[in-house]
Amino acid sequence: MKKLLFIAATLWCTTAAQAQSQGDYQVGEFGITAGAAHYFGDLNSRAGLNRPKPAFGIFFRKQFGNYIGMRIAARYAQVGYADKYSKNEFQQLRNLSFNSNIWELAVQGDFNFFKFVPNDPNYLFTPYVTLGVGVFSYDPYAYLYGKKEFLRPLGTEGQNANYEGRSQYGTMAIAIPFGVGIKYNLTEKVNISFEISNRLTTTDYLDDVSTTYAGIGSFPGGPSGQPSTAQLLQDRSYEIDKNFQFQAGQQRGNSKQKDQYIIAEIGISFNISSYRCPTSY
Repeated sequence: MKKLLFIAATLWCTTAAQAQSQGDYQVGEFGITAGAAHYFGDLNSRAGLNRPKPAFGIFFRKQFGNYIGMRIAARYAQVGYADKYSKNEFQQLRNLSFNSNIWELAVQGDFNFFKFVPNDPNYLFTPYVTLGVGVFSYDPYAYLYGKKEFLRPLGTEGQNANYEGRSQYGTMAIAIPFGVGIKYNLTEKVNISFEISNRLTTTDYLDDVSTTYAGIGSFPGGPSGQPSTAQLLQDRSYEIDKNFQFQAGQQRGNSKQKDQYIIAEIGISFNISSYRCPTSY
């Protein structure tokens, strides 16, 4: 009798595995993404999308039914912008620029609008929304005479000169990703997706620009009187007009608005399935 029950259970398990499309067996998925990132902030205050840079990621998503998932994702992105791309006369004269590498780790909740069941022809596609929280590292840099110079150590807004109200910013910040996407099941094991998600952040120094100019007096020159690297990078208007110089207290950025960045990415993921079959009697 036990032998017959075991054979019956084995046959049932095999049939269930072959008929996965008739039931919901997906418990999660893991995948990779590739796309483009863009920055919004003091150097790109009009939300221009004309300078995208590469972004890549990996993720694991745990499914809780057909509609809700929880995702942990790690991403790398490059962002950057320059005043020379702006049509605003103030920004053109300000003439600042930056680039930064971003390393992000985030936890996101995903909600499918439609029931999503891999390998079921009735439930292969869904749009979804996502919301989460994460941390990211950044370290803005610029080029001076072709040489890469990291901006944070230079204290370009007077952080190293004990300028009143200025303190050195960190290289870590919090991000709040939110966005929309679509997902389609290609085969029993493979899905493809497209997602656009913006990030609100807790920093206004992603671009090394936030408040006002500290003035040339906050950046002493070298022993021979030559200007220091910090002096040359805190105010680059001299590259546009040699007779002009921003004074201490004049606007450099807008400290009332934090910087943001957005990522658009295509993903491919692989389903993780679970079968609950009897093993012994």
